[in-house]
Amino acid sequence: MPEVAPYAVSPRNTRGRARREKPPVGRSEFQRDRDRIIHSTAFRRLEYKTQVFVNHEGDLFRTRLTHSLEVAQIARSVARNLRLNEDLVEAVSLAHDLGHTPFGHAGQEALHDCMKSHGGFEHNLQSLRVVDSLEQRYAAFDGLNLCFETREGILKHCAVKNARLLGDVGERFIKRLRPSLEAQLANLADEIAYNNHDVDDGLRSGLLTLEQLARVGIFARHMKEVQREHPKIDARRLVHETVRRMIGTLVTDLTSQSAKNIKARALRSLDDVRAAPSLIAFSTAIRREQQELKRFLRVNLYQHHQVARMTNKARRVVRDLFQAFFNDPQLMPPQYHAPAAANTARTVADYIAGMTDRYAIREFRRLFAVDEI
Repeated sequence: MPEVAPYAVSPRNTRGRARREKPPVGRSEFQRDRDRIIHSTAFRRLEYKTQVFVNHEGDLFRTRLTHSLEVAQIARSVARNLRLNEDLVEAVSLAHDLGHTPFGHAGQEALHDCMKSHGGFEHNLQSLRVVDSLEQRYAAFDGLNLCFETREGILKHCAVKNARLLGDVGERFIKRLRPSLEAQLANLADEIAYNNHDVDDGLRSGLLTLEQLARVGIFARHMKEVQREHPKIDARRLVHETVRRMIGTLVTDLTSQSAKNIKARALRSLDDVRAAPSLIAFSTAIRREQQELKRFLRVNLYQHHQVARMTNKARRVVRDLFQAFFNDPQLMPPQYHAPAAANTARTVADYIAGMTDRYAIREFRRLFAVDEI
């Protein structure tokens, strides 16, 4: 990996792991984090957890796994140009969705509703919970024992009341400090990936049309450019080329504006980063275009009646599963019985959050369908 800037995270300024281990051989500490994430059970399950569409609706739609890989690719590209720690930004990018429920945001909202009187449910906190305790692979500890900076990057948002329960990784929310630039970058790479790839999936599904998107500034500008250069291009290639160029514009702008912000602050150390405002950012003009695209997707894709029908079913599956397992924890697999005796609601939430879309549907049928008896 190229030499990183003095304000980036490095072996010299990392706060290390909660449990000390022998240094890795032939790889960095953050490469070790990335490798542990990739080999985790929660990461493999992302293949069957969806973004917008339920997993069985089509083979070509994004899943949480493909999304995470796309986020990591975008983030590494920017990190190299800003002389940040590429291994750390990759680890955070790959782990940021580990705590997501089945059925995307609909599943998360339903599980949060079920957990309101039991501390609530938030997928960032759940992702941290996965890497800190729920993964059980190593003889010496529960969880993955990741470096502090990786864990910090996973926890993008956190209420102060929850932060007080999290020890060192919750401190910045209490003290109103910023995370590393690598964590800030992974967050915006996530935004670039899901906005642009939801456009692609929305068009592929037929829920969005080119005519609708032609009224959205950033899409229209790049589509006209493609049509001007390739007047005979077919529709599928037009979409791909337009989305590709949109991503290129966003990545270039994010790199350029962030470099300007970093230079203006004359950063000398990681402590300077934590004391500064967020420095990884888009320019004002591009940020406005991104916000316009997000508003368009919310109204025309996420609130589309066909998506609403699917999400309504998804909420019902999650609610009914939660109620059944909460009322009788013995319905869960045996490994959940002992934890449920200590905290039934949280254990049920852990079980449901770990499900893939198709496993949740299968469990629902086992519990409630007469023909599954």
